[in-house]
Amino acid sequence: MKAELISIGDEILIGQIVNTNSIFLAKALNKIGIEIVQITSVSDEKEAIINALDSSYSRAQLVIMTGGLGPTKDDLTKHTLCTYFNDVLEEKKEILLHIEEIFKKYVTTPINNQNRQQALLPSKARIFKNEHGTASGMWFEKDKQVIISLPGVPFEMKSLMTQEVLPALQRHFIRPFILHKTLMTYGLGESAISERILNWENNLPKDIKLAYLPNLGRVRLRLSGKGSDEALLERRIDAELKKLLPLIKDIFVGYEDVASFEEKIQAQFITKKLSLSTAESCTGGEIASRLTKIPGASRYFSGGLVVYHTQSKSDVLDVPKKLIEEYSVVSKEVAEAMAKEARVKFNTSIGLSTTGNAGPTKGDSDVEVGTVWIAIAYEEGVISEKFLFGKNRKRIIGKAVNKALEMLFKQLI
Repeated sequence: MKAELISIGDEILIGQIVNTNSIFLAKALNKIGIEIVQITSVSDEKEAIINALDSSYSRAQLVIMTGGLGPTKDDLTKHTLCTYFNDVLEEKKEILLHIEEIFKKYVTTPINNQNRQQALLPSKARIFKNEHGTASGMWFEKDKQVIISLPGVPFEMKSLMTQEVLPALQRHFIRPFILHKTLMTYGLGESAISERILNWENNLPKDIKLAYLPNLGRVRLRLSGKGSDEALLERRIDAELKKLLPLIKDIFVGYEDVASFEEKIQAQFITKKLSLSTAESCTGGEIASRLTKIPGASRYFSGGLVVYHTQSKSDVLDVPKKLIEEYSVVSKEVAEAMAKEARVKFNTSIGLSTTGNAGPTKGDSDVEVGTVWIAIAYEEGVISEKFLFGKNRKRIIGKAVNKALEMLFKQLI
């Protein structure tokens, strides 16, 4: 079964916002056996919306639209759908009472006519009440195609989708099972991995597909299959994974859907009753941010310092000035001193540090742009490694963070 997603809004087309709704919808639909064949973005114009709907008819049994359901004049989706389905708006009393209750409880400004008109909805549509806002969801049917319109506000859309739309779709359509299993790898590029597993990949069954998903030093390998028997499909994919794992055992860190890489690091620290502190320069606190996004991080992460300026490495972290002058701020010696001092200051089992030149200019060190030193200090000693991450500042920082986490994980396992 195939679906198309249509995002409505000029703010998407001009790059003012990122279309996160389509990411959520694609994942949610895939889990119930609905394949996305196209994602379309259109402007807040009646003709553009109608053209997108007409175009979708030949390729998708299901269309989910997001956006354009607000109370202002530029929100045209509801009126356009009336034109498309030869329908009229009618007041839904239950929805009006709901909107009035929202304003009474949560909104300080008085309700106006524009807000009340949110209860005017197409008479032919099945209505989904939005518990978190005033824009209702709508379900239409045309021949054998289902068209659903949802609000563009992400948390409102997600709630409607989870509570109302997904259960309704599961009842309405007979769907195959779509199964994805994604492996996370670190430390080897996609071309090197591809060469290593070439024979295995060439012998995959035709209905099981492999995708490489690289991202700044990480490569995810996704196996996908589709079939009518979920248990059989899972057994077949698992059989292929058993053949693959011995080929990548040195770079394999786990399955994506089970736990993120940061969660795996956290689990190792907690299981082994270890603690961590960080001293970051070129990564600007990104390592600490990534680790502390996981609930429960305080059980092992004591704290971190961002010692970005050269002077702060001495003033805050007590790295000797003579060491910096002799070896430069981007050096093995300084990276190791930073990791040791972080461990001492926070009284932790492990200290992790980064120092480098993310560019675009060389700064206080004469080393090449893209040079990063990463060090890890622990009771038995300290390890460090030098990397060259190219010339692009954003990629340098991203790769440095990923490599630091990879090194940390390897020390734990």
